[in-house]
Amino acid sequence: MDLSKIFRAAVVATAAATASLSAQAAEITGAGATFPYPIYSKWADTYKAETGNALNYASVGSGAGIKQIQAKTVTFGATDAPLTAEQLTKDGLAQFPMVMGAIVAVVNLEGVKAGELVLDGKTLGDIYLGAVKTWDDAAIKKLNPSVKLPSAPITVVRRSDGSGTSFNFTDYLAKVNADWKSKVGVGQAVEWPVGVGAKGNEGIAGNVAQTKGSIGYVEYAYAKQNNLTYASMVNAAGKTVKPTMAAFQAAASNASWKAEDGFYQILTNQPGEASWPMTAATFILVYKDASDKAAVAEALKFFSWAYEKGGKSAEELDYIPMPANVVSLVKAMWAKDVKTK
Repeated sequence: MDLSKIFRAAVVATAAATASLSAQAAEITGAGATFPYPIYSKWADTYKAETGNALNYASVGSGAGIKQIQAKTVTFGATDAPLTAEQLTKDGLAQFPMVMGAIVAVVNLEGVKAGELVLDGKTLGDIYLGAVKTWDDAAIKKLNPSVKLPSAPITVVRRSDGSGTSFNFTDYLAKVNADWKSKVGVGQAVEWPVGVGAKGNEGIAGNVAQTKGSIGYVEYAYAKQNNLTYASMVNAAGKTVKPTMAAFQAAASNASWKAEDGFYQILTNQPGEASWPMTAATFILVYKDASDKAAVAEALKFFSWAYEKGGKSAEELDYIPMPANVVSLVKAMWAKDVKTK
C-alpha cells in the first residue's frame, strides 16, 4: 500500500472540504430595516435563480440591524435611519443608499377609499400626539369637507421596535408640527404619547387591517400588498398629493448625494408642488475592513447586481431605484474604502 498516495489524497480531500466551508462562510447574511424588505426579498429570489447564491435577510427593524452589524453577527446591516459620518468612522463602517421609497399613513375607515382622506402634517402630528382623538374632529373635517367621517375614536398604531421608518416619520412630524418637535422629537424609538405598539412595517399593516377606526404608517409597498386604505397628504408646497411614483421621484430629485458624508440624506418634507412629503432612502452598512472579506465581496456582488438589474422590480413595488450617477459614486467608494481581499 502506497501511504504517500493515501496521504496526498487525504490532503486534497481536506483542501476541498475547507474550500467548501469557505464558500459557506461567504454566504450573504444581513439584517435590518423592514421598510425595504419587499424589494430585498424579490431581489433575493431572482438573484438566487440567476446565480445560485442565496441572500438571507432578517427583517428585524433598523435599530436591530445596526446592532447586529456592530456586533458583527451579519455581513451587512440595513437601516432607513442613516448613520452620521462620525458614527461610521467610529465603527469602521461604510454606508451607501440602496433604494428609495415612501411612507404613507394608512387608515381603516368604512366607506373611505384609498386616497380619499386628506391629511396634512400638523393634523397627522396632532393625531399621534393624542390631541386629535376622533375621526370627526374639526381639524380632519376641515381637510375633508366632502368625506363622511365617523364620530368614533382614533386608534393610533405605532412601532414598538427601533425603526428607520419611525425615524423618517418622526423627522417629518418634527418639521411640520411644532408641538411634536418640542414634546417628542425625532428618533428610531421615541416616547410615543399615545398608541398601540406593533413590530415592523408588517406589524403595523396587520394591526391596521384588523382594527376599525385605526391609523398607522408604513412603507407604501406594505399598503399595496395588504390592500390598505392610504391617505393623501398636503405637501410642503401646500398641494394635495397622492402616493405615486411621480410624487416619490419628485421628492427624491432634491437629493444631493456625497460619498464623503456617508451618503447621509433625509428626504422628508421636500419642496416642489408634486413632491410626496414622506419619502425616504434606505441604506446598507458594511465593514470597511471586515474579518470575513470574502463574505463582504459576495454581498457587494449582490448589491451591484441589484443596482444593475433590479430597477424594474423596484419600480413594480413602487420603490425608486438609485440614479446611475449615484451608483457610480457608490461603486467608487467601494473600490476606495471597502476591502474585499
